[in-house]
Amino acid sequence: MQSLLALLAGVLILLAPRTLNYIVAAYLILVGITGLFPRLMTM
Repeated sequence: MQSLLALLAGVLILLAPRTLNYIVAAYLILVGITGLFPRLMTM
């Protein structure tokens, strides 16, 4: 899951570099949520 998020974030940064802060913030939030609630991601 994290590798897919990282790939998507990298592509979005290449396409729209001005949105870097939002992409990084969203990535960190999603990784944090998946770390806190790993059972939700296995459903």
